[in-house]
Amino acid sequence: MTDVQETPVRLVGKCPVSHTAAYGVADPMLFSDGDYRATWAHLRGLDRLTWQQVDDRRGFWSVVKYEDADRVLRDHETFTSERGTMLDTLGTQDPAGGRQIPVTDPPRHTGMRARLQKALTPKSLETQHAEIRALVRELFAPLGDGGTFDFAQTMLMLPVAVAGVAMDLPRADWPRLCHLLNASIAGHDPDYLDADSGDAVATVDGAHRELFAYFQEIYRERKRKLGDDLISVLMTTQVDGRPMAPGEVMSNCYSVLLGASVTTPHSPNYVMAEHLGDGLLDEWAADISVTGSAVEEALRLAAPVNYFMRHATRDVEVRGTTVKEGDPLVVWFGSANRDGDAFPDPDEFQLRRKPNRHLSFGMGPHYCVGHTLARATLKILFEELLTSYHRFEPAGTPERMRSTFVSGYKHLPISARPL
Repeated sequence: MTDVQETPVRLVGKCPVSHTAAYGVADPMLFSDGDYRATWAHLRGLDRLTWQQVDDRRGFWSVVKYEDADRVLRDHETFTSERGTMLDTLGTQDPAGGRQIPVTDPPRHTGMRARLQKALTPKSLETQHAEIRALVRELFAPLGDGGTFDFAQTMLMLPVAVAGVAMDLPRADWPRLCHLLNASIAGHDPDYLDADSGDAVATVDGAHRELFAYFQEIYRERKRKLGDDLISVLMTTQVDGRPMAPGEVMSNCYSVLLGASVTTPHSPNYVMAEHLGDGLLDEWAADISVTGSAVEEALRLAAPVNYFMRHATRDVEVRGTTVKEGDPLVVWFGSANRDGDAFPDPDEFQLRRKPNRHLSFGMGPHYCVGHTLARATLKILFEELLTSYHRFEPAGTPERMRSTFVSGYKHLPISARPL
C-alpha cells in the first residue's frame, strides 16, 4: 500500500502519530509506483510531525513543511548529522560519522570542506565550462538522428562524466561507476539489484565495497603523482592539524561523486518527463535568457535528493511535536519544496520564479559543496538541448527509479529533431 488514506491519528504518549498517513514514506515503491506527492500533501496538511514506524524497534519523524525543514537543516547543534543521514543507517551509528563531510558537524565539518569548496567556486570552475559543454554535446549527439533516445540514461551518465573530469578519473571507468553509484542508492531497483543474491542490502553493500576498492586504487596512483584535481585536493587537506587519512579520502571521494550523481540528472529528467508537449520547452527555447531561473525551478520541483536524516541532540519541540533526544528526523526535500506557505502556486512550473529558495541543495552548514558545478552543468545542458534540438516527443514508457533516497527517472525514451 502506497496511497495516502484519511485515517484517525492516534496518540502515543503525548505525541501525535499517524502510521497510515505516513505509510510507505520509507518504501522505495512509493517513489517509483506510488503517489508520493499526495502522501506529502496529506502530511503537510496535518500541521505536525508524523512518526513512521519502520519495524518493531526503529522509526523516525517526517519533516515535511518548509519552515521546519529549514530549521532542522540549519541547527546542527540540536539536529546532528554525525549519527547518520541515510535511512539505511537508521538504528545504528554511521561508521563514517566524523570522517565523511556529509556526516560531520561543524566546526570539524567546516575545516574538512574548506579547500574542496574553494576548488569549486564559480571562478575556479570557469575553465571547465568548455569541457562540460563538449561532454554535453557528445552525449546528446545520438538525439539528432530522430530515433529513440533514452534521455534518462544519458542524464544519469552526465554527472559521472563531469565529476570524472573534475576528479581526473579514467574515461573507461565512467560507465561502471555510474552503475555502482545508482546501485548504492537504489538497491531495490530491478535494474540494479544483485542478480546472484536478489537482495537489496547485499546490492548496496556490494556497490559500496567495489566503489571503495576502486578509490583505494586511485588513491595509490594519485599518491605517486598529485595533480590539481579534486582527489588531490582531498589528499592534501589538513583536518585537526593533519592530512586526511586514506580512509577519509576514499570516503569523501565516494561522497563527492555520489553528490554529483544525485543532484544533476534528475531535474532535466523531470522537465522532460512531465512537461513534454505542454508548451513549456517551447516557451523556454523562445527566451533562453530565462535558463538561470528555470534551472532553479526544475531543481525545486524535481527535488532530486529525496531526503536527509538528522538526530535530535536534546528534547525539542518541532511544530507542536515533542521530539526526544536521540530521535531521528527525516527532512523530505520534495515536500518542503512544494509547501504552499513558502512557494505561491507550488505545483506550477514558473520559468521566471523569483525568489526561489528551494532546499534541493540543502540549507545551512551542509549546503551542497558541489552546487556551483551542478548549476553550471545544468545551465549548459539546457542551453545546448534547447538551442540544438526541437520537436521533442515521447517514444516509450517512462520508468521511475525504485529508491527512497533519489526521486527521479531511470528510463525516459524520447525522440527529437536537430535545429
